[in-house]
Amino acid sequence: MTEHIKSFAGTRVMEAYGDTFFLYDPDGDLPPERQMPFATIVTSDNYEQVSDLNQPGAYRLNIGLTKATYTGLFGPVPTERDEQGVLRTGFDHAERDRLMPHPVYASQYWVCVVSPGEATADAVGPLLVEAHEFAARKHANHARRSQA
Repeated sequence: MTEHIKSFAGTRVMEAYGDTFFLYDPDGDLPPERQMPFATIVTSDNYEQVSDLNQPGAYRLNIGLTKATYTGLFGPVPTERDEQGVLRTGFDHAERDRLMPHPVYASQYWVCVVSPGEATADAVGPLLVEAHEFAARKHANHARRSQA
């Protein structure tokens, strides 16, 4: 999965604590405040425990989408959180190979798949392409505004 996402034009890869962050940064010069990934791969329960990633081979692919795509897939974004800060989405966030709202960032139009496989392969590819294209558009829009 990492190699596939790295192949998208203009993608810069950052790693921290065993996790991988994919940014659209064609010139490799984004300032820290603008370094927002379009996709991430998380390999542990450092950020939340509901995905149960501390299992051998488990990881979670996270993808940032447009509002239109997110709501087309899952309806309105969730707004209520449980006592652990996890959004109430009605999904079992530990379920493997199922596209679902992100347990923490669904309200920002992020989706995820724990240990993607055959069941989600057809969905994940186009969503990654869309996330990359959306990041590229935001980058280009910011560059245009900065030159004005």
